[in-house]
Amino acid sequence: MSAQPITAADVLKDLEKRGDRRIKVAVTDIDGVLRGKYLHPSKLKSALGSSFGFCDVIFGWDSADKAYEGSAFTGWHTGYPDALVQLDPSTYRRIPWEDDVPFLLGDFIDPDGGPLAVCPRKLLRAQIAKAADMGYGAKFGMEFEWFNFREKPEELHARGFHQPRPITPGMFGYSLLRQSQNPEFFRDLMLKLDDFRVPIEGLHTETGPGVYEAAILYGDALEAADRAALFKTSAKEIAYRHGIMASFMAKWNSKLPGCSGHMHQSLWYQGGAQDGTSVFYDPDDPQGVSRTFRHYIAGQLRLLPELCALFAPTVNSYKRLVEGMWAPTRCTWGVDNRTVALRVISGGAKSTRLETRVPGADVNPYLAIAAGLAMGLWGIENQIEPDRPAVKGNGYTAEAPVLPANLAEAADALDRSEVARQIFGDAFVDHFVATRRWEWREYSLSVSDWELQRYFEII
Repeated sequence: MSAQPITAADVLKDLEKRGDRRIKVAVTDIDGVLRGKYLHPSKLKSALGSSFGFCDVIFGWDSADKAYEGSAFTGWHTGYPDALVQLDPSTYRRIPWEDDVPFLLGDFIDPDGGPLAVCPRKLLRAQIAKAADMGYGAKFGMEFEWFNFREKPEELHARGFHQPRPITPGMFGYSLLRQSQNPEFFRDLMLKLDDFRVPIEGLHTETGPGVYEAAILYGDALEAADRAALFKTSAKEIAYRHGIMASFMAKWNSKLPGCSGHMHQSLWYQGGAQDGTSVFYDPDDPQGVSRTFRHYIAGQLRLLPELCALFAPTVNSYKRLVEGMWAPTRCTWGVDNRTVALRVISGGAKSTRLETRVPGADVNPYLAIAAGLAMGLWGIENQIEPDRPAVKGNGYTAEAPVLPANLAEAADALDRSEVARQIFGDAFVDHFVATRRWEWREYSLSVSDWELQRYFEII
């Protein structure tokens, strides 16, 4: 395909040339899970010309396909009608581990052709457009840690997910020995994902049994989110082919570090005399941090407690955000400090950036990137200054506001946030808050192993 943006005509021409008889398409639900189907070439041709229907139940149920209660957007009260999906030709690629089947991502639109309020990909598009109106282009890169187990889904389901068997033992980060124990899996992650246009910049073992970390090559914000969402599903599919189950759960074991989803970001001038130069870098500042970058940092610092649910969207997310486990607990920032929420990486004109360390691997990349960008732009618009100095040393003991302790607190904070409603609109905030409160209620009604072990016999 051409290096120029891929068009619908390019897609159809390639399909006809190669004689494809099926095409896989996918959209993203509110949890960041890819949901999709196969289409016949004739159906795809029609869809690329306009749109096609996709049941809106994917915004009406949770990750276990249980219907939400309390969501105004869709439910039994609406009859779960079709919503319209518009395929994005620029996402066209082929799946190398599935006979090179063609693949496309889509966005949800409303009946008038505008963005559907609850569509995560459309939410991100709106923030990218806002940045462009301010004269900025946004680049992001996601990093994910995840655990890998020598398991089959049906067997682990039958055992109630008890005692999954990691593919390697012990705590051995950056281990060449552990990589050599599963070389075919490592190879396929690097090479097949690259062929899938999800390039991996770095891949290594992390500290923990069977845990890997991948740094996905940065790109424009929408492309970065696409790569991140595709990476999570692709890593799982590739793992299946090696007899492995991959889990991006934020914290599967209380005794082990959690799985992060760190988010790197930078702004670049678009147009004018400074076109293509870094907004964040200032060679005259001792820390290399521009004034605009400070506003961006301050926006995230100020809004982190209110928008935390977009970075930590599950009940399990908050089991990761504990002191001394390589995840932040307070609204702090610092220069090259991995104990804070916002890590400034001052790498000169080409690589000065911000790493937001709150997200876990369970994050919806579209919502996290949209939130991070929106918070930073809000800080720039309002000329906000950091209200506390950069942390030197242990961020866990710094005097700074704490992040919400659980999903219920985070959902309430988002619900109350006037800024979130101004940025994302009431329809999205109301829907997302309803889904998070549902998640918390489902958790609250469950009986855990901890409760059984503590109360079953003794009480």
